[in-house]
Amino acid sequence: MSIWDRLGDFITRVSSSTTSGVADVVEAVRTVFSGDADLRRRVAFSVAMIALSAKMAKADGIVTQDEVRAFQEIFEVPPKETRNVARLFDLAQRDVAGFETYAERMAQLCGSGHSNCVMLEDILDGLFHIAKADGLVHEREGIFLHRIAEIFRIDETHYESILARHVNLGAGDPYVVLGIERGKPFEEVRKRYRKLVSDNHPDRLIARGLPQEFIKIATTRVAAINAAYEMIERGLRHA
Repeated sequence: MSIWDRLGDFITRVSSSTTSGVADVVEAVRTVFSGDADLRRRVAFSVAMIALSAKMAKADGIVTQDEVRAFQEIFEVPPKETRNVARLFDLAQRDVAGFETYAERMAQLCGSGHSNCVMLEDILDGLFHIAKADGLVHEREGIFLHRIAEIFRIDETHYESILARHVNLGAGDPYVVLGIERGKPFEEVRKRYRKLVSDNHPDRLIARGLPQEFIKIATTRVAAINAAYEMIERGLRHA
């Protein structure tokens, strides 16, 4: 059974009893899947991506066709489950609760209790992928994403690395993308690069709760990491 079959069944089960909005759905993720930590992570990631995408669209004030396509690139939703995804998206947009309340609930599902939770970084990465789809991250989207990072306890260094992977990579600082200080020996740069590529291998992402259907995020992330490393390598070669 795919994540979409599970998610569709879950949304059907909880939607009839949901009275306050997405916050109830988050709580249901915690309780319904309490006996299966792996499935809970996968459903939590899916719910977070769909609902926070809806909240971001509401904050920005407009949903462009480019953003819809970017959403569809990440979410290869089977036709039979499109209605369930739309139900959750609409529920999040209509919910009177602000995105901060929801993000705080979702952050509690990470489980580690520490800063820079990798599952929450994956969610933020996916939101950036959608936000930049129309060619730039708009000011209100940027404010939204930075606030999400704060709620998720993603520190500024990690946030800047995620931001640099998505915004102005060609004119940006590749060292920021790799999260390493400029001026470090090339061997340390290579070591950092190899670790990032290893950490973002699709098998690793699936193991930490990223559903198989969302590997597009990992592919885009690794492409940005590769590009940054190549920029540094070229720069040092011609120095």
